[in-house]
Amino acid sequence: MPQMNRDQRNAAWQAANQWRARAAQTQPSGLMGSLKLLFTWLAFGALMIVGVVLGLFFLLVGWAMMPFVRHKMKKRMEQMRAQNAQDIGGSQSEPSPGAGRHDVLEGQYEVKRDARNSAKNDSP
Repeated sequence: MPQMNRDQRNAAWQAANQWRARAAQTQPSGLMGSLKLLFTWLAFGALMIVGVVLGLFFLLVGWAMMPFVRHKMKKRMEQMRAQNAQDIGGSQSEPSPGAGRHDVLEGQYEVKRDARNSAKNDSP
């Protein structure tokens, strides 16, 4: 008995009892209540079916668009790589933004002898 008395003083217990009493009063009674309940379940079921069909439709559309989006992204990456690439080819027909640096990269250099190798090669 002390357990029930303590539960009845609990605010959550009282709210649950009030909710239970309110639900008992609003239960469908008679033919009209049963029809309302039936139509409510039918409407809920129809909405669930429509939601599942729409979800599957958008899933299939997404799957169908993936190759096109992949192709577009691949083209965009190629374009970005082409913009960021530096021209190291031999043709100087088109001036590029870094044309001054190409003279140095393409061949204005000389091979220096190593100090150890020059000592060996100089003495016969």
